[in-house]
Formats: sequence, structure tokens, C-alpha cells
Amino acid sequence: MKSSKEQTAMAKHLIVISYDAFSEDQWEMASRLPNLSKLIKSGAHSNQLKSVYPTLTYVVHTTIATGVYPDKHGIHHNNPFQPFVKEKEQSWFWFRNAVKVPTIYDAAREHNMSTAGILWPVSGKSSIQYNIPEIRAINNENQALKVLKSGSPLYCIEMELKYGRIRKGIEQPYLDDFTTKCAIETIKRKKPNLLMMHLIDLDDAKHVYGTDSDEVKRVITRMDKRLGDIIQAVDEAGIKDDTVFLVLGDHGQFNVRYKVHLNNLLREKGLIYEENGEMKWRAYFQCGGGAAYLHIKQGDEEAEQLALAAIREDMRDGASGIEELYTREQLNQLHVGPSTKYMLEARSGYCFDESMDEPAIVDLDKQGIKYATHGYSPDKEDYRCNLVISGNKVKSDFPLGNLNMVDIAPTMAKILGIDFNPCDGRPLDEIFIY
Repeated sequence: MKSSKEQTAMAKHLIVISYDAFSEDQWEMASRLPNLSKLIKSGAHSNQLKSVYPTLTYVVHTTIATGVYPDKHGIHHNNPFQPFVKEKEQSWFWFRNAVKVPTIYDAAREHNMSTAGILWPVSGKSSIQYNIPEIRAINNENQALKVLKSGSPLYCIEMELKYGRIRKGIEQPYLDDFTTKCAIETIKRKKPNLLMMHLIDLDDAKHVYGTDSDEVKRVITRMDKRLGDIIQAVDEAGIKDDTVFLVLGDHGQFNVRYKVHLNNLLREKGLIYEENGEMKWRAYFQCGGGAAYLHIKQGDEEAEQLALAAIREDMRDGASGIEELYTREQLNQLHVGPSTKYMLEARSGYCFDESMDEPAIVDLDKQGIKYATHGYSPDKEDYRCNLVISGNKVKSDFPLGNLNMVDIAPTMAKILGIDFNPCDGRPLDEIFIY
């Protein structure tokens, strides 16, 4: 008698490719390119995949891996709260132990499956068998040593020796080229049941050049070439008929004209101040591009009232950049992590920044700076993500329409024949041929 796993698995191998910032505004161009169009024709697809709030990479990737919203999985931002620490010096949620629920890669290991992760966010020191986690050295740490300590040492060394010369720090397109080479090698040599990889070229290009730049178009072309190389590796590994490809974006981006330094607002009200040469806070904004958390010192009700009054006063000015002040009740509806009572949403064309060394509002256009970012509400217009799932047991050219980021993990579990519960989403049963 077959085990339930053998009865239900749709494929023996699943390759998950996260194209950071791959959203509906790139669908038209990307879907016409040779490799993605091939997967679309032979699979299910949507450019209406709704992300989670706030739309930050680590928040979303944790939802992709767990099938639950941020209020359950515990990753509410890319970074833990670190007031007055410069962005470049902040630590991130690099390690698996920050995630409060099971992940799909843990479940795969429990089912005796082999797993690989290449630059997958929040996977440091995780159960992934072949793991090069996404992690960055800060404050004079050694990058190579930090990766070895947080990933699979022998695998990391092997990949570094073979392909390390391709990489130039975190510079693109070299970083994604390195990731792709590692994926190809891993597919051919290890044939993992589950491979999860994170490509960042597109996100980087949008941040620096804007969402509609020629640079972005060039990245979309590069991405298709990488995808083709991965498809070819699966073919050469002899596992093509038993592999499903799952390609998705985690969030969109919007072009930004005005950068709002929110903490200046609190400093003006005396809620951020200097004492004996040290910066102190009673209220503080942790910013994430299109959204910001308002942190209040525990039990300081006066600070809470003063901060809220300052925000509401600021919002009366249409040029303030604040579109919405969410209370905890609204945040519960949005499945936002429970760590704060209030959150701000930025208007279109604006974003929030934590630093206080510039004026309250900076006009980037006037400085000749192109910039785009994310973090905004996933309900905003033209901000959905793309998804393509292709394999032998997936219906051909099957349009999916609206779906949610929490549906991805249960669908991955369905493909691999893994029992993975409970999720906030559902498996996309309608895409499969039974």
C-alpha cells in the first residue's frame, strides 16, 4: 500500500524562485520573454497575487514559507526595532529562530526530503540541508565567517570555491548570477526535493532607477535568461518530468518623489531628545518605506497622546505625506504583528525614513534623485505580485485571478505531498490535474 505522501505528491521536486519586487507592472513584458512565457503556457498564472502588510521582503518571505500572516509568524519588519541605529548598521531578522511557526522547509525535512536554500530570507541557522542564507556582515564582522556559521558550512565552502569569483559583494547583476550558478549546481548534483532561491536584481534596480526605467527592463531580460538556465539544469539533471517550478514576486514598488523624515515630527514635540550626549525617546517611528510603526515607551500615556496629536495635526497638511493612521483595531484586520498600537501609511509618491539628519520633507526630484520603494498597503492599486506555477500535473495556460500570499505555502505542501497545517491560506487545488 502506498503511503499518503506518495498518493498525494504532485511532483518529487519543487523549485521556488522568488523574484524580489516582481509585480503586475512588469507582467506584460516578462510574460512575452521566451522562458517565462514557456512556463505560463504550461502552467497556472496570475498577476493579481496580494502581498501582506507591510510589504517588506523579510515579512513577505516568511509568509511565503509559513502560509500565515505576520501577526502569527512574528516577522513584522526586515529589522528588529533599533532606535537611533543607522540603517546600514542595523541587524536584520536573519535567523530562523525569530519565526514563531513551522516553515515548509522544516516540514519537508520531517518528511525525509532534501532541501536547499540560496539567499532565502530569515533562514540562518535553519533546518535547510544545503543552505546559503541571506545574511550581511555589520560592525566589522567577517562576511564569509558569518555565512558559514549561519548556513551549511561544507556546502557554502563548495559553492564559494566554485563560483565565489563571480560575486562582487552585493553588487548586481553579479550577486544574482552567483545565486543562479549555485542553484544550477545544486539541482544537478543534489537534486533537492525543495529548492528555495531569492533573486534581488529587480528590487535593487527599482530602488535606484525607478520602476519604469530602462534598467528595470534590462533586469527583466536578465531574469528570463536566469530562469532559462535553471530550467535547463532541471532537464540536464534528468528530473524535468517530476519537477514543478513556482516563480513569484513578493511585493511591488512605487516611484517616490518625497522622502518624509517622520522622527523630526516627534523631536519637535520633545518626544525625541538628547540627554547627557545620548539620544533618548518617548515615542519613535520605525520606518519601512511606505509604512511606519509608532513605538511608545511602555506606560507613557502622555507621550502617546502628544504623538497622536502631532500626527493628526500633520495630516491636516495635504503635503505631509501621511495618508492613514491605523489603530490597533484596524491593524488586527490587516494581520499586522502585535508589537505596536499605531501605524502610518504613506501617500502615493511619498515614503518614510527614520533618520533625523535631514529636513522633515526632502524633494528628491529637485535633487535629481530617482527612487522607488515598497512597504505600502497591499491593497493599493497596481501593486499586486506575479505568480507562475508550472509542471506536468499543473493545468496548461490556466489563469488564476486574485489570490493571497498565504496560499503559497499550502500549495507548495500540496505539490510535495506534505501535510502542513494550520495555514491562513489554502492550497490552489484548482490548478492541478488529478
